[in-house]
Amino acid sequence: MVENTESESRRLLVRLREAMASDGAGQERLDKITQLIADSMGTEVCSIYLFRDEETLELCATEGLHRESVHKTRMRVGEGLVGRVARTGKVINTSDAPSARGFRYMPETGEERFTSFLGIPVQRLGEMMGVLVVQSKETREYSSDAVYALEVVAMVIAEMTELGAFVGEGSAMSPLHQQSVLLKGITAQEGAAEGHIWLHEPRVVVTNPIADDPHRELERLQEAVDELRVGVDNMLQVNGTGNKEQAQVLETYRMFANSKGWMRRMEEDIARGLSAEAAVEKEQSLARGRMAQVQDAYLRERLSDLDDLSNRLLRILTGQGRDTGAELPEDPILVARNIGPAELLEYGRKLKGIILEEGSVGSHAAIVARALAIPLVVRVGRITTEGLNGDHVLVDGDQAVVHLRPDEPVATAFRDKIAMQAQAQERYASIREKPAVTRDEQKINLMMNAGLMADLPSLQNSGAEGVGLFRTELQFLVRNKMPKRSELVESYKQVLQAAQGKRVVFRTLDIGSDKVLPYMKPTDEPNPALGWRAIRVGLDKPGVMRMQLQALIRAANGGPLTVMFPFVAQFEEYRQARAEVDKTLERERRLGHALPSHLEIGAMLETPSLGFAPLKFFEEVDFLSIGGNDLKQFFFAADRENERVRKRYDTLNVSFLSFIERIVERCDISGTPLSFCGEDAGRPIEAVCLAAMGIRILSMRPASIGPVKSLMMRVDLGEMRKIIADARHRGDQTVRPAVMQYLREL
Repeated sequence: MVENTESESRRLLVRLREAMASDGAGQERLDKITQLIADSMGTEVCSIYLFRDEETLELCATEGLHRESVHKTRMRVGEGLVGRVARTGKVINTSDAPSARGFRYMPETGEERFTSFLGIPVQRLGEMMGVLVVQSKETREYSSDAVYALEVVAMVIAEMTELGAFVGEGSAMSPLHQQSVLLKGITAQEGAAEGHIWLHEPRVVVTNPIADDPHRELERLQEAVDELRVGVDNMLQVNGTGNKEQAQVLETYRMFANSKGWMRRMEEDIARGLSAEAAVEKEQSLARGRMAQVQDAYLRERLSDLDDLSNRLLRILTGQGRDTGAELPEDPILVARNIGPAELLEYGRKLKGIILEEGSVGSHAAIVARALAIPLVVRVGRITTEGLNGDHVLVDGDQAVVHLRPDEPVATAFRDKIAMQAQAQERYASIREKPAVTRDEQKINLMMNAGLMADLPSLQNSGAEGVGLFRTELQFLVRNKMPKRSELVESYKQVLQAAQGKRVVFRTLDIGSDKVLPYMKPTDEPNPALGWRAIRVGLDKPGVMRMQLQALIRAANGGPLTVMFPFVAQFEEYRQARAEVDKTLERERRLGHALPSHLEIGAMLETPSLGFAPLKFFEEVDFLSIGGNDLKQFFFAADRENERVRKRYDTLNVSFLSFIERIVERCDISGTPLSFCGEDAGRPIEAVCLAAMGIRILSMRPASIGPVKSLMMRVDLGEMRKIIADARHRGDQTVRPAVMQYLREL
């Protein structure tokens, strides 16, 4: 065996660079690389497998295996040792491959003669691109030096693949970032949009992965790290004062920036022959690979910090800042790993759609996207590495899919869908001023949800009869510090003025769970959705609740006011909150402020426990609003952010509708007004079933009012109720099939 010293490793990389700089086609370059590696490592076989699609690897070049198997041998991710390396992102180094777990023999390659196996993942920034393999007849385990040297080579192959160095001959050598790609995610805001990608964080491209002068590269790295450390120190001085939590985050940044281990590993990579940029990116790729496998939220956050620092360092080294000179397209579709609410609001309504690689259904970004009525798909894997600025893209928020660089037939069908939706909206405009009255003359009040001043024009345009839910937390989430009472007064006053006398239901601060204020200390809870949130926070920290109540009373300025407390789980919580209202009213009276002419105080029913509260609760509360999103996840014990369980349970499940019916009956006995607020209120089929159960007020996003009203005006709720009763009597699990049959017959 030939042991690789650092100088030999550098020589190999130099030879690789010469091979890739040659005039040959992409396949010739790949073939030369396998020959060079096999010769340098003293092995009989070197093979390169690259991804043909998300789940399939293809043998793209080999030295030592049968040449005719190139571009013919394929395997699924996880299949055989090569597939295991691709799935886990981990090195496999064995002296007896046939006896290793998961071994699969590929007869067309002629690999039965080779016993030893070393598989190295070819990856870039956590994205798996392929596998580099060396094999030999001799029974041996490759040394740590050999593994390290091949990891460096794999890094270069990944960069060259990204830059298109292997484009040319061969069925697997089609250029990156040019093919049509279908990506799947999770719907966070419905709707469809066509446009061109605008990257929130422009990609850093490493064009020189191999070092010319290692000593100069080490100097460049040290200079860049020094600049990075100074920048972090400045951030700490400017932003870390007076905010303990923010200071802790920046201290973590400083700890990573001064990490000797981080620096040492990058210096070793440079000594092996990588450029400073490639060494940083190699560390970043390893961090992202670990991040994908870590379940602990704290460790993932720390690895995310390291990833962010690596990005900063790469921008210093390459000079590729965020301002690339590119101009925002006329139809921008924003693409980002994640984004905060304030940054998203800066883009505003210019955006046609949003695609996030991370994020969640209940994230701050999702709340803002809903408020702006912008289609949003979250957890779209690989979008930040697949998509480039200016790429044509279709966002289908209804189906939770993204068509990147779509073929013309796909684009045409998508445009037809958008055109049909636009035509439907025109039809809905003709019934905008008409009340939602069913065939059996039942009046249903359709309200809209809001959270920003930008939502309020929809109150007139959509035909909504008022605002059934105004999310007050958005004014808190988009700021870096607690808003002043005077700022809240002005904001709420503008909302009431824009409503022009229509009812606005202000929900008090609903924070916690997935909505953590940037200036609030996050709580380490194993299950935040069931933890310290909403009214629980307000009752434990009454100062914020009182400030918000004072602001609402002053904004009403002697007019009517409607306030609703979120996530009430038991009668006593409502009583405590109501007592805070009474104290605030008395204080405002003493201060000489005008009191509301008519005050309604309600609660959101989001936990099954409140449905079984004493009848006295239903008699004391001024109104109730069922928070469908939370109630459904707690009723079925199914996390609404977990796709594996969320879709198992149907809103039209007989048990859930029976529970809704029980709440309606109790409200009827006490004379308590009841509404339903949530995604299901805006789905026409679900909406008519909820109305059939006795709910007469539905609150939804503005765009849903037209479709819901259109269907509501065509149905007979008495007939619907009989269909539901018959399905329940038969023992059906869900009434959906029976309801769909009725609607088809209409």
